[in-house]
Amino acid sequence: MSRRAVFLDRDGVLVADVHHLRRADQLRLLPGVPQALVRLREAGWMLVVATNQSVVARGWLSEAELQSVHGVLIEMLGERGAMLDRIYYCPHHPQGEVPEYRRACPCRKPSPGMLLRAAEEMELDLAESVMVGDAPSDIEAGRRAGCRTVLLRGGAVANEPASTGADHVATDLRDAATWIMALPSRSGRGRP
Repeated sequence: MSRRAVFLDRDGVLVADVHHLRRADQLRLLPGVPQALVRLREAGWMLVVATNQSVVARGWLSEAELQSVHGVLIEMLGERGAMLDRIYYCPHHPQGEVPEYRRACPCRKPSPGMLLRAAEEMELDLAESVMVGDAPSDIEAGRRAGCRTVLLRGGAVANEPASTGADHVATDLRDAATWIMALPSRSGRGRP
């Protein structure tokens, strides 16, 4: 049986966007994030991060160092009673400095590759899932994957949030969680 998921961008959604986060000590959970994640999990949603991480392609962080940063993020959330099911990241960038990561790829948002991979690996129903992000690329990736989308006000679209075509615009993840939890099923067969 397919399950539903909330896909979450990392920077600007879960943690403060410091523009190319490179160290775990730069991680700052945004207000209300752990509580929103707990509410979504209790309502039966899988929680999956899908994040572009060009810091690897730029040579500013190795994949091992990025995974260490993500380990600290998981610990920070766990200390507050929240958990993630999986973290997907794209280390590539077309103008990257590190040759092995210098390319356009289907996993870099706005392409939906991370969401499609998660759906396959985790048996997720994309039509019943939601992508939450703070940038047009997040919304486009969600739309291309067949998900509903929530744009968090602020980030790259602070002045024109409607221009992204998001299904909903929220002030923060708590607001997004309230909207997500009220969504009717698209299939008409009840919640997965």
